[in-house]
Amino acid sequence: MSTIQDIPITTISGEATSLAAYQGSVLLVVNVASQCGLTPQYEALERLYEQRRSDGFAVLGFPANNFGAQEPGTDEEIVEFCNTNYSVQFPLFSKISVVGDDQHPLYSALTAAAPRAAGEPDAFRDRLRGFGMTPNEDPDVLWNFEKFLIDKSGTVVARFAPTVAPDDPIVTAAIDAALAG
Repeated sequence: MSTIQDIPITTISGEATSLAAYQGSVLLVVNVASQCGLTPQYEALERLYEQRRSDGFAVLGFPANNFGAQEPGTDEEIVEFCNTNYSVQFPLFSKISVVGDDQHPLYSALTAAAPRAAGEPDAFRDRLRGFGMTPNEDPDVLWNFEKFLIDKSGTVVARFAPTVAPDDPIVTAAIDAALAG
């Protein structure tokens, strides 16, 4: 039986891999973007990674250009942006689509496993509507910087709305619980 860990993904430097490379670790999978109002979350994501990677935790960043064309760059440009602006050390992957007809199989599996995000996604939907936008409905990813927490066995155990900061107590408590599990 195939699992979320078996889905092929590509590192931002072009190497084929899968989440199985992180088996036994707790993972925070995040769709990232360089030109979003939430882009400063890179700083908290990197801090979280640095503080907890020795405990078996990793942040995995998946650049996506699905929302407001806020990740227009090439993989090389994304790496340069992340290194220059946020000194990102956590693993980044090749740009993918996280919604729509070309949705990457990883995101199909993530949204199926956790169809609704914690952290008031409806309030964020209302904000987007206020800007004249039509936001995605559950189970689709709402916006950049939505977060999925995967436990050591490869099970999706939590999902957090884009506006929930990586260092929010609900995220850090869920990470701690997954690390302890």
